[in-house]
Amino acid sequence: MATYVPRLRTKYTSEVVPSLQKEFKYKSSMQVPRLVKISVNQGLGSAVGDKKIVDNSVEEMSLITGQRAQATISRKDISNFKLRKGMPIGARVTLRGARMYEFLDRLIAVSLPRTRDFRGVKASGFDGRGNFTFGVKEQIIFPEIDIDKTPRIQGMDITLVTTAKTDAEAKALLAAFGFPFTK
Repeated sequence: MATYVPRLRTKYTSEVVPSLQKEFKYKSSMQVPRLVKISVNQGLGSAVGDKKIVDNSVEEMSLITGQRAQATISRKDISNFKLRKGMPIGARVTLRGARMYEFLDRLIAVSLPRTRDFRGVKASGFDGRGNFTFGVKEQIIFPEIDIDKTPRIQGMDITLVTTAKTDAEAKALLAAFGFPFTK
């Protein structure tokens, strides 16, 4: 019985590793940076007054990522925002393995091109340690979300965590996967 291997995982081993090894002159294929995890977060400041917003967000993120999302709760009281410790204020998902590659594939091939006036993602989201974070303004760019049944349009932050030592290596890795950076 054959096991399923995501398309981008196969592309990584067959195309990305040899090209990056040649470009950065790595002695071993184990030195080539790889994708470790993808973290998807949604902060819902308006959820202070309505708990249903968090529940809807958790359901939508579970649909988008294919993995059950977790509601995040506040750690401390902030009286100016009417926030109490323990209140749900967001949703998050951490993807690894096959689900991570499937999500990245759908993000690059389907979701990002569906963004209005899409010209690419700015490469300014690197943190200096090889991780890349960018924001999505609307969750409706994902084909799993039905626009008619969505009560409100929310944004989310997506972080791609790699083993790259520098931003240049991480950008080369993501570009080799086909990530649409602006020129």
